[in-house]
Amino acid sequence: MTRTALITGCSSGIGRATALHLAARGWLVYATARQPDPLSPLGEAGCRTLALDVTDETSMRAAVEQVENEQGAVDALVNNAGYSQSGALETVPMDQVRRQFETNVYGLLRLCQLVLPGMRARGNGRIVNLSSMGGRLAFPGGGAYHASKYAVEALSDVLRFEVARFGVHVVVVEPGLIRSSFGRTAAAGMASAPDGPYRRFNRAVAEGTERVYTHGPLARLGGPPEAVARVIEQALTASRPRPRYRVTPSAWALIATRRLLPDRAWDALMRTQFPQPGPR
Repeated sequence: MTRTALITGCSSGIGRATALHLAARGWLVYATARQPDPLSPLGEAGCRTLALDVTDETSMRAAVEQVENEQGAVDALVNNAGYSQSGALETVPMDQVRRQFETNVYGLLRLCQLVLPGMRARGNGRIVNLSSMGGRLAFPGGGAYHASKYAVEALSDVLRFEVARFGVHVVVVEPGLIRSSFGRTAAAGMASAPDGPYRRFNRAVAEGTERVYTHGPLARLGGPPEAVARVIEQALTASRPRPRYRVTPSAWALIATRRLLPDRAWDALMRTQFPQPGPR
């Protein structure tokens, strides 16, 4: 029987790789993004493409209703849509913080709410929420992004408990560094801090974010989007999926390091990587 997967954020990176990977293995994939134009190669690869904006209630409802009308229910939801808002927290405008949570958290939860009635009626379903190693630790300059991913972790833990007896499995995937456009996009989205006390810090975070995804020790511990796609397939097909899957050596190494280090030791480690704001 053909299985149906609804995937968000498929215009590039992990979402695109996952759509291609699952389609090649017989899944009926509904690949979505805010703008449908970048999805045309996925359509040529056998995916069905839909416009879906995870910050818009009407768009989310329409996408889920279309899949359910055509297939009966969504067998698997992969909540991948997300981005990173960077900048010292004092410098990030609140509308940008809200947008970060609308995309990374509220849209994710709302899509879960929309697909769950159909999954419960069938007595089975899978929900895979893309978190990050950044949902288990925090780097300076990424407070808004890390807060959103910590929220994904918490929501997923609670949802996993609440829907398990309905036959629905909820899984978190925690990628480390992924060689994609994520680093460049995060650097470009840095909050501006002209002539203020955080100007040097924000510039260093932007430069370091882009650099770490392209070269250096951590980049060598990263992986391609296809590595995450393979783990997502595992989470969707395992008879008893794990609650969490880490992807890439960087995720394993950094999450373990954060768990072992006391807070002050972690802060000291961060001072070796980032210029600390403050009076000179």
